[in-house]
Amino acid sequence: MGQVPRMTLQVQLVLGALLADLGAELYGLQLCEATGLASGTIYPIMARLEQLGWVESSWEDPRRHVAEGRPRRRYYRLTGEGAGRAREALARVRRPGSLPRYGLVPWAGSAGVAP
Repeated sequence: MGQVPRMTLQVQLVLGALLADLGAELYGLQLCEATGLASGTIYPIMARLEQLGWVESSWEDPRRHVAEGRPRRRYYRLTGEGAGRAREALARVRRPGSLPRYGLVPWAGSAGVAP
């Protein structure tokens, strides 16, 4: 559990959605709706978070999806340790007064930057 995923904006959005309701299990399309990200972005992130032990997943009971006439859902939730690590990682990224990442700089008229 010592590793931290690359904290891209997409990973931050996914972690935020999972942290918004810790007790809830969310399936992929719910995460797509909560984050505005495509499924092709969500599922690789979830796989990486699961490999790191931050997230655990489970498949729903097959009888449910058959009865409802839809594909089977895989549900995801943060582990206890994963929730703590996610909060820490997001806090580091969102530190007040920290410079933006990836070479972006605030425009001259923004607060705290001399023209």
